Amino acid sequence: MIEMLNSTLTVAEDKEVNMATNKITALYCRLSQEDALEGESGSIANQKMVLEAYAREKRFPNPRFFVDDGYSGTNYDRPGFQEMLAEIEAGNVSTCITKDLSRLGRNSALTGLYINFTFPKYGVRYIAINDHFDTIDPNSTDNDMAGIKNWFNEFFAKDTSRKIRAVQKAKGSRGVPLTTNVPYGYKKGENGAWEVDEESAEVVKQIFQMCMEGRGPMQIAKALTAAKVPNPSAYKNAHGLSPRSFSSDPYHWNANTIVHILERKEYTGCTVNFKTYTNSIWDKKQRDNPEENWAIFENTHPEIIKPDVFKKVQEIRKQRHRRTRTGKSSMFSGLVYCEDCGAKMRYCTTKDFEKRQDHFVCGNYKSNTGSCTIHFIRAVVLEQLVLNNLQIVISYVTAHENYFRQVMTEKMSLKSAEIVKCAKRKLAQKEKRLAELDRLFIKIYEDNVAAKLSDERFAMMSEQYEDEQARLKSEIISLQAEIAEQERQAENLELFIKRARKYEGLNELTPYALRELVKAIYVEKPDKSSGKKKQKIRIQYDLIGFIPINELLREEKQRETA
Repeated sequence: MIEMLNSTLTVAEDKEVNMATNKITALYCRLSQEDALEGESGSIANQKMVLEAYAREKRFPNPRFFVDDGYSGTNYDRPGFQEMLAEIEAGNVSTCITKDLSRLGRNSALTGLYINFTFPKYGVRYIAINDHFDTIDPNSTDNDMAGIKNWFNEFFAKDTSRKIRAVQKAKGSRGVPLTTNVPYGYKKGENGAWEVDEESAEVVKQIFQMCMEGRGPMQIAKALTAAKVPNPSAYKNAHGLSPRSFSSDPYHWNANTIVHILERKEYTGCTVNFKTYTNSIWDKKQRDNPEENWAIFENTHPEIIKPDVFKKVQEIRKQRHRRTRTGKSSMFSGLVYCEDCGAKMRYCTTKDFEKRQDHFVCGNYKSNTGSCTIHFIRAVVLEQLVLNNLQIVISYVTAHENYFRQVMTEKMSLKSAEIVKCAKRKLAQKEKRLAELDRLFIKIYEDNVAAKLSDERFAMMSEQYEDEQARLKSEIISLQAEIAEQERQAENLELFIKRARKYEGLNELTPYALRELVKAIYVEKPDKSSGKKKQKIRIQYDLIGFIPINELLREEKQRETA
């Protein structure tokens, strides 16, 4: 009986030894960009050498490396660490070894959690070589110091982050581009300055042109995919650059990529810094910064897209009209309005319609709300009316440029002065209210501290004031932009005259010409009083508004007869 019992115990012990021997020894290495400044001693190669020598000397079985190169120690969402953690949770790890405690992480709370709870839970022994830390000896004085060392490691990360943020802020405020990834369409020159990459810049120009023609991001993406144009990641990869992401299909374009390109102000030759921010060193998620917090520096590199074209594209993007179910679209979509009620006119078509049957109708009338009467115009009629109007305006501007400039300057100055006066009055009122809200915040805080205002009431009032402040700030920004726009009227007039000269001799209405010259088209109700249907439209031109072309033509005729 005793012999049988001893034999059974021996088999059990051998089984435990074999199981322990089959487990791996996890050798974990980590290096962040900040840690790389320490030099070769902190490199991944050096860490591997130290860990491998230690594991061999102490006879740890089945060593296996888990590496995170270029990852911060402030969080544990690292691929190498997560892979090691999965092995630990699966019961495949007996020992985890790092060069020192900071390699495991620089978040004192989480580092302590893994060392004191997660590793013991799965029977994992943890060793930090240079810090003489080993969980197999819990009574060691070096183990007692681990908490303090972890706190210092965290303090180092915070201090380094503060210094880096200060440097980045100083660089960004001087106009130095903070992004390390040069936008698609540009390349870095010998001195690090952005230069136009002609091949990819042509694709960027094509994207903006298609948007000016009324195509949406999805349509543009499909067109580029069909034309087998390499997408940005494939293009960068083919030219020896490191793309931020890879696509299995080098010719597949995503609509989000198109949106990102269309919204990048850098294509106008500007450097734009501080577009995103992070909450803290623990939360690395990039959040969009409000545009008023951006730092924009003009003419820092060659432009690919003209500023006025970029601005027009942003206006088009705000309209965001969709194609009809038939797949048809109109170049006028998003530009046509009802003269009476101001509602957008909807593009109507079916698969059975011929081109002459496609039409626009007032949105309020079509929705059957009873708020407007029928305003209807055929697309072909609208196209001819707009083309005729454009031809007359362009012809007059090019033939009588100086007189046109004089008349429009007077007209725009009167209107602009009234708009600016009204906008400044509203701006002063909103700024006054904003300052008043700041004082109210202080008042309710003091009342809450003095127990004159309950916590629930304080929370409710704070939320209301914060919402009102956010709304006021948004309205103030809009008013400031409107005032700035009105103060650029002379510049806008010259730009419109330049565009008119560009389209001298216009014989066919193209989507690009339409979007570049016209801001909105207002359709009046058809007039049938004479027995024949007459349709009138009013065109609001981009940059300068409505042009009194009939008055200008009458004056010209009077001058000729005189």
